Amino acid sequence: MQSVRVIPCLDVKEGRVVKGTSFVDLRDAGDPVELGARYDRLGADELVFLDIAASNEGRRTLIGLVERVAREVFIPFTVGGGVGAAADVGELLHAGADKVSVNTQALHKPSLIEEIASTFGSQCCVVAIDVKRVDGGFAVFTHGGSRPTGVELGRWLDEVQDRGAGEILITSMDRDGTKRGYDVELLEMVMARTAVPIVASGGVGAVEHFVEAAATGASGLLAASVFHYQEIGIGEVKDRLRADGYPVRPAGLEER
Repeated sequence: MQSVRVIPCLDVKEGRVVKGTSFVDLRDAGDPVELGARYDRLGADELVFLDIAASNEGRRTLIGLVERVAREVFIPFTVGGGVGAAADVGELLHAGADKVSVNTQALHKPSLIEEIASTFGSQCCVVAIDVKRVDGGFAVFTHGGSRPTGVELGRWLDEVQDRGAGEILITSMDRDGTKRGYDVELLEMVMARTAVPIVASGGVGAVEHFVEAAATGASGLLAASVFHYQEIGIGEVKDRLRADGYPVRPAGLEER
């Protein structure tokens, strides 16, 4: 069985890590460089850095900040936000990213996924999908969750896989920041339709929520506020997953 990955997420706006509820009412959560270094030290399996304002502001990711974070982390590092061309991916990889996440621009230009996969390999192409329940189904949103696309989730999942995505980061907008747990029904639907690794995101508020997501088959478990505000420790999550029979890599030393 593949190891389950515990993944903190840095949602970055104006150079600071922020966190809100359902993508709004953002509040400060700290310095991305300091948080990245702490998560590396505590034994996170990977780190995700999302420049959540890049697409709305029509700009590329803050390269200088990515470089500063990358110097502090020695675990796989995924970066996303404002990526619109293979050249952007090359720049982020050069800055220290191991994988690059695309979202809004991939919806506008699906061939971008093929372009990235063919140039750099599928293993570095992560497609992030922000999902909200609409009229009994799951709809895809872009621009940091602010714009509906009219695209049904199942169709988009099929397309991103066909075009070469190596991983999918699925975020429930309905659960984001609510601490009610991952949307298990959403994850089960995604797992039934995909053959690439899935990272689950949105809604963690308790250690058992990680176990619930792992039970769906998701190999990556992403969380933000519970880690940023030290409500739950990475070691605590790994201990619980291990106790429930899921293989995990060793954690680091938890801070007191």
